[in-house]
Amino acid sequence: MGLFFYLYLLPSLYLMFKIWKWVDEKRDKECYILDYQCYKPTDDRMVSTDFAGQVIKRTKNLGLNEYKFLLKAIVSSGIGEQTYSPRIMFAGREDNPTLQDGIDEMEEFFEDSIAKILDRSGISPKEIDILVVNISMIAIMPSLSSRIINRYKMRKDIKVFNLTGMGCSASLISVDIVRSVFKTYKNMNAMVVTSESLSPNWYSGNDRSMILANCLFRSGGAVILLSNKRSLERNALFKLKCLVRTHHGARDDSYGCCVQTEDEQGRPGIHLGKNLPKAATRAFVDNLRVISPMILPIRELLRYALVTFVRKMSNNTPKGEKKAGVNFRTGVDHFCIHTGGKAVIDGIGFSLDLTEYDLEPARMTLHRFGNTSAASLWYVLAYMEAKKRLKKGDRVLMISFGAGFKCNSCVWEVVRDLDGNVGNVWKDIIDSYPPQSLANPYLEKYGWIQNEDISTFKVPENYLN
Repeated sequence: MGLFFYLYLLPSLYLMFKIWKWVDEKRDKECYILDYQCYKPTDDRMVSTDFAGQVIKRTKNLGLNEYKFLLKAIVSSGIGEQTYSPRIMFAGREDNPTLQDGIDEMEEFFEDSIAKILDRSGISPKEIDILVVNISMIAIMPSLSSRIINRYKMRKDIKVFNLTGMGCSASLISVDIVRSVFKTYKNMNAMVVTSESLSPNWYSGNDRSMILANCLFRSGGAVILLSNKRSLERNALFKLKCLVRTHHGARDDSYGCCVQTEDEQGRPGIHLGKNLPKAATRAFVDNLRVISPMILPIRELLRYALVTFVRKMSNNTPKGEKKAGVNFRTGVDHFCIHTGGKAVIDGIGFSLDLTEYDLEPARMTLHRFGNTSAASLWYVLAYMEAKKRLKKGDRVLMISFGAGFKCNSCVWEVVRDLDGNVGNVWKDIIDSYPPQSLANPYLEKYGWIQNEDISTFKVPENYLN
């Protein structure tokens, strides 16, 4: 009898050991955010209405039709008067950038934000095991990641990834790289550095599809510290629950809707095609199909399946209906949306049936900082934190879009109540948001352009002053 007891006991103990080991190893593969720092350039780089008018005035290739187009674009952009541009704009040299201009712009960001986050976290540069740098529009040798390693004297065995050309969705691609390394190596610290170099990329031509980028993109950046160390779990801000990447580069129309190119006169810039919203919608829908089962409760998935089945059987699908049909609030508490523009925010809000409360962080970030490319998600997250919205156990859905065409999304779980850390970029201004109106003064100041006739229009000396 005792022999049979042990014969049954040993397999049971072995099974329990294997389960415990699996759970234990899984804990070593978690991905935590320890801290993050958004970059706030100095006030002498702030873009006022008057300064924007000066830049437009000295762009000699523009005519009345282009002025009207720019006015319409900036008025409806959702961008305010406190965004930032690179120093080359204030020096009046945007038509003749040098390689050093782009490097200086990035190093000013590095010196500010990397230093701040290392000092605040107490982590030494030599404790960083992984470095991922994503800056799309500049490629130099040695790389920007090598410059960071040299400046902060990081370890010689550090694992380094230097990404270019990934566009506005690069932040989550960088996080995915870190997550993949964390699955193989234990007790690692990682640093993600994300920004965009605008200095070499101002478009000085008159192609409308390329002028638009000048209106939307602004200077910014973010540095994120991540770890899979168990000992740091209690100090973490967020834990990664899932991440999904969708790439439609195989579709020619999606691939070509956002491209760095040259116009007919050879002037470089970013072409934003008219089919971009359609490409973004396709990528977004495909991304949601994958991530929804990971984040939504079964009851919501069953409800959606039942409603969809009944509609198909009764041929009662509303014409023109583009909403997801799923209540994402059943699995998500906060929505961190890429600030690609007012139309992007409105489109996601409509598709997911979100409230103005849900969209407020993205709208305020667009208004205050503009489209800071891949870094924009972290400004939106910082807004939520500064407003003290993030409580332990809450889930945050991040959604980003980028050239290629890509849609990336992920869900973070809040590890502890957050009330805005010392380095929060919104800390000193959060009480003034949201403002009573998001309207910018461009129409009031330059609205007279709309009444001008192209056959008689001439640029006066005091034009745009």
